[in-house]
Amino acid sequence: MPFFLKATIAGLLVALVSSVARRYPGFGALIASLPLISVLGMIFLWFARPDATNMATHMQATFWYVLPSLPMFLVMPVMLHHGIGFWWTLISGCGLTIALYALMTPFMPN
Repeated sequence: MPFFLKATIAGLLVALVSSVARRYPGFGALIASLPLISVLGMIFLWFARPDATNMATHMQATFWYVLPSLPMFLVMPVMLHHGIGFWWTLISGCGLTIALYALMTPFMPN
């Protein structure tokens, strides 16, 4: 599948989430929480390399790499509720996630 088509599909999903969330924040969050990009990535990977072992390794790694991103979704709302600006909150949440990824990466299998 051509890169442009993959990028277009992913971009449309992001646009859908932001459009829905503007009017219905909870429903937008539900759509955003679905592993749509992961599933699309798996489909694209399967077409590029239909190898069950490779796909299983990819899926397991995806599971473990989701875990360090979860605290961001707890910390950021607390920061916003305490009056910290959006951009500082976003930078802090991303920084936390990067730090947790860095801590987890050495323990990941190849």
